[in-house]
Amino acid sequence: MDIGNMSKSVHDVSNNGPDIPPQPDAGDAAPPPEMRHWRARLVTRVLHVWFALSRGMTLGVRAAAFDAAGRVFLVRHSYVPGWHMPGGGVERGETLMQALIKELREEGNLDIDGTAELFAVYFNARTSRRDHVAFYRCTVRQSAPKPADREIVESGFFPVDALPDGVTAATRRRLAELAGDAAISDRW
Repeated sequence: MDIGNMSKSVHDVSNNGPDIPPQPDAGDAAPPPEMRHWRARLVTRVLHVWFALSRGMTLGVRAAAFDAAGRVFLVRHSYVPGWHMPGGGVERGETLMQALIKELREEGNLDIDGTAELFAVYFNARTSRRDHVAFYRCTVRQSAPKPADREIVESGFFPVDALPDGVTAATRRRLAELAGDAAISDRW
């Protein structure tokens, strides 16, 4: 057998992984998705809508936002009790990072210094059977104190060892996980 004439696309799947079939030669390739027949595009769209309706889930972001002194930023909302880390829902067409940046600005006039680190993703069954939270750790700076408004009635930076009364159990669990004092859970 002359292995020098064997086509890589037919015989070498080392870059494809075990479950991905070899790719056809360029002459046999299917047209790119944007060039597919309108019926195929319609079926794809219908399936995406069906999955959105039948498997819908909500997705949110929260951050352990620390200042340069190592204090964590917490907010108290007008519509739920307790002190929480800032965050909110991810809207359609919005990336997780865009949602995080938006929520930090809206809830605390906060700007991320450096890069926000995704710490974990949690299932938040207390909110609903389909809610998930992407939890980030980041360093922030505040452009101006956040005045109280209809959503955020109080906010501020707090030393982790001197949190205000009423910090939620979930907030305490996340801080313990970040500190390495508790195992990382998969539930908020």
